Amino acid sequence: MRVLLAIDGSVSSDRARDLVAGLRWPDGSVVRVVAVLEPAPILTGVPWMLPLEPDPSELEASLIRRFDEALETAARSLDAPGRSVETALLRGRPASEIVAAAGAWGADLVVLGSRGHGQVETMLLGSVSAEVVDHAPCPVLVARGSSVRSLLFGDDGSEGAAEAAELLASWPVFAGLRVTVLGASEVAIPWSAGMAPGLYDQVLASYVEGVQEARRQVAAIVSTTADRLADAGLTASVDVREGDPAASLVTAAAELGSDLIVVGSRGVTGLTRVLLGSVARNVLIHAPCSVLVVRHGVAHHGGGAATESRIGAGI
Repeated sequence: MRVLLAIDGSVSSDRARDLVAGLRWPDGSVVRVVAVLEPAPILTGVPWMLPLEPDPSELEASLIRRFDEALETAARSLDAPGRSVETALLRGRPASEIVAAAGAWGADLVVLGSRGHGQVETMLLGSVSAEVVDHAPCPVLVARGSSVRSLLFGDDGSEGAAEAAELLASWPVFAGLRVTVLGASEVAIPWSAGMAPGLYDQVLASYVEGVQEARRQVAAIVSTTADRLADAGLTASVDVREGDPAASLVTAAAELGSDLIVVGSRGVTGLTRVLLGSVARNVLIHAPCSVLVVRHGVAHHGGGAATESRIGAGI
């Protein structure tokens, strides 16, 4: 299995490093640790300002030393029998370089922290982790904790959820863990304004019937998935709730003490996502734990050991 770990020397990336070190990767797995050095104008100030002191060349040399130390520390932490570790210092825009590196190397998974040392635009345009989730050619794990003992899987019966379930069932790293399969039925409460009392009673009765049917459907979906995951060696249970799916997942993760939320995503990006919202996006922002996002249509291998290079030379 090929795992691309992106670090930047922050506390958040230290958690991501520790998380990768503690997971049980298949024998023969390769972890490639990368750090990305941004161009000097971005390092020394926001793009519309003149460079600040100290001298850009001195600052860059200092950052290179810091990243080299972080890469060496990560390599030592990740070293383990049956696993090889590589490191690389890249230059450019962090999110773009991480996505490109994952594609060029043929990564099965990208792991990174939830917050780093980004510039002012990060607060305006979205974090590096969110952008990597949107564009990476493989699943992305955004780490908020340093271990995984229990999982919470959001299942809505979609193709994206089915792909995420297949990943959970086939990746040895999840074997034997506890997983709760959660489904949320969301049925809008009928609006009563201007409606005759008798007619509204009928509408309300229909609403109650619809809620019950939606709950039955959700229960059937999550039960089928839980059985499948149990057959794959996980300890699976179900949790059926009503309401917004993202809010239900975030609330359940806090109540259950989950270490990782796993969600599929339809892969909608850009302005459409901002206007329509996204369960994966909202979970990524608000979850109290690590989040693994499996985008629909994105390849997810990793069922066994890493193979020889799929694309020739690496980064």
